Amino acid sequence: MHQQDVEQLVEQVALQLGRGLSLEDLDGQLLAYSSNQSHADRVRVNFLLSKRVPVDVSAWQLSHGIATAVRPVVVPANEELGMLGRVCVPLLVRGFRVGYLWVQLDADEPNATTVLAQLPGVARELEQLSGLLLESNTAESEFRRRREQEFLAACRGESNAVAAVAGWKEVQGRGPWQLVTVLDADGWADASDPIASTLVHRSAALQATIGVDATLFSAGTETHAVVLFRESTGRANHAQVLVHYQLELAKRSGRPVHRIILGTSEGFARPRELADAYRQSRQAAQAAAVDPQLGELVDCRATGIYQLLASAGGGAGAWADAGSVYFRLLEDHDRNHELLPVLELFYDNDGSVQEVADKLHLHRSSIYNRLGRIRQLLGVDPLKGMVRLELHGALKARRWAARPRI
Repeated sequence: MHQQDVEQLVEQVALQLGRGLSLEDLDGQLLAYSSNQSHADRVRVNFLLSKRVPVDVSAWQLSHGIATAVRPVVVPANEELGMLGRVCVPLLVRGFRVGYLWVQLDADEPNATTVLAQLPGVARELEQLSGLLLESNTAESEFRRRREQEFLAACRGESNAVAAVAGWKEVQGRGPWQLVTVLDADGWADASDPIASTLVHRSAALQATIGVDATLFSAGTETHAVVLFRESTGRANHAQVLVHYQLELAKRSGRPVHRIILGTSEGFARPRELADAYRQSRQAAQAAAVDPQLGELVDCRATGIYQLLASAGGGAGAWADAGSVYFRLLEDHDRNHELLPVLELFYDNDGSVQEVADKLHLHRSSIYNRLGRIRQLLGVDPLKGMVRLELHGALKARRWAARPRI
């Protein structure tokens, strides 16, 4: 958000309306105000000096429903507060609230009819102003930050946070749900500034989900974002979020973003299952990050053996050594990386030599030749029984060992 652009727009609207204006964020923090004002009441003067709406004034404003309004709200005068009547214009972008523009009535003005009639004439400017606020103000809102922290705490299984989130209007009565982990497969570990990285993911998630009715809430961490969806069998909404997230992340991080992954949990109907759903979605994203054949929209149930590897636990070094004698033997003799990639593709493609040859851009005879070398090295057939199971598991364990630590 460019403050100069915001201030110019506020002045422009004020001149068109011929009235004093003030712009505030969702926390009641002053963002901008107009210079022209025939008469400023005590509340306006104090607000411009302190830059924040006092608690008693905020309570009076909220009592008239501004927090949920989608159209201008007339807030009557309050002599006790020293406050003239006002019109509150909620600023929204595709249904998402980004701030409030306040239009003060004159002392001798009996009602807000004139102001309400003038507002359609500045609709374009109000839309521009809303867009500017959305660029930064919403993600930095203290209220938004607190809610995201509470949501992430619920995802970690903290009981108080789970109970709180269960009562949110975005969540209550809107299940069953799915949890989605959004991961930048290549850039998750690049953050040199954790605070800045967290803000980038928070902002990207917020922008990417606006206007997507199936999304109920989003939060960002240092390495990834978490989005709560209403459960669905289709993935059109997920695909839309993926595309928008990739664009938003590139715009905010100033670097190319090549591959975004959405790991999706199973559906769940009870808020206390949030932690399990988060684990499922996170593991799905991790698996897709190390095994590209899983794709970018990944359901946890589609990750196969990675579910078993994840459930076995272990720290950062877990699965770095699969413990397979046959696998170690192949690693020692595969210095040109010709054997193990062929074997893994062969296993992953149901033993189709033609598919493996196509993917590696080799002739079928080259694939047969390499499989023959593997058989000769091991002294057993790598395509049968327990040996096949052992080697396939070891290949996936090696991938899992390189998973993103999120």
